[in-house]
Amino acid sequence: MNTVQISQDIVLDPTDNNRLANLCGQFDEHLRQIEHRLKVDIFSRGNRFRLSGHPSAVQIGAEVMRSLFKLANSERLDREHVHICLQESMIKNGECNTQPEMNSTNYENDLLEIQTKRKLVRPRSANQRSYLANIRDNDLAIGIGPAGTGKTYLAVASAINALEMGNIRRIVLVRPAVEAGERLGFLPGDMSQKVDPYLRPMYDALYDMVGHEQVGRLIEQNVIEIAPLAFMRGRSLNESFVILDEAQNTSIAQMKMFLTRIGFGSRAVVTGDITQIDLPAGQQSGLKNAVKILNDVDGIAFTFFTPNDVVRHELVQRIVEAYEADGNGKSK
Repeated sequence: MNTVQISQDIVLDPTDNNRLANLCGQFDEHLRQIEHRLKVDIFSRGNRFRLSGHPSAVQIGAEVMRSLFKLANSERLDREHVHICLQESMIKNGECNTQPEMNSTNYENDLLEIQTKRKLVRPRSANQRSYLANIRDNDLAIGIGPAGTGKTYLAVASAINALEMGNIRRIVLVRPAVEAGERLGFLPGDMSQKVDPYLRPMYDALYDMVGHEQVGRLIEQNVIEIAPLAFMRGRSLNESFVILDEAQNTSIAQMKMFLTRIGFGSRAVVTGDITQIDLPAGQQSGLKNAVKILNDVDGIAFTFFTPNDVVRHELVQRIVEAYEADGNGKSK
């Protein structure tokens, strides 16, 4: 039986050659990306485009092109913009076959944009919007989900925003020093140099939003502090924004210890992926335990991300889905 095919013409106004070139990409790479993802054909002539393919795919393609054309007026588009726009439109139209978002609160009408010195950070999915709102509205926000869903990046953006708004006095970055299934042996250098490799994702986000030189100055002034999880015991953090990354690799005792460090005027964000636990066999993850016992505690908000929220290369989403379907890589 032949699959129903349709064609739809769209006109993108106003006619602006620079904006159209931004939309299409070099050698029409953005159009080819849309074609490949939706299994449609796109033909263009000036500001007129014809999309051919399955009706639902054509509808999504037209919606994506209009959204990208609007965005092309203010931003230089790249493959990530196209991927995210496709992802949002496919979820909206029910074309993603993974589980739907697990967070019931609707923040569709809340922009939740964060303007840092170097870039504007926008949530890219309903779960990301919920996550940013949870960070904003609660003393403790916990984000759980697969790699590439923006958990750490959005937490760092929120921390930078809180610092620039004068809501907190310092940012504290915390991570358990647990290798991902490898034994790295002795690491040279002082404490900061030893811990740096484990905190690289948070450093990368800081550099992206603030710049290398400014991050260096803030670290020298102790406005940004690097705190190995093992060294948090006995401390009380006031007027701080504390981020615990890779929290699936904490023990139950470590998680309790960390959560009880939160002081007056502070906020904390805990992120992790409970399908990638690197603790010794038989040791229970503090993050998994926290989900079980803290779910109904007032002032704590959970966000559960799914493969639909992956904002990296589309292959990452397919890899995550494949591992989930196979049952491999599950948490201990």
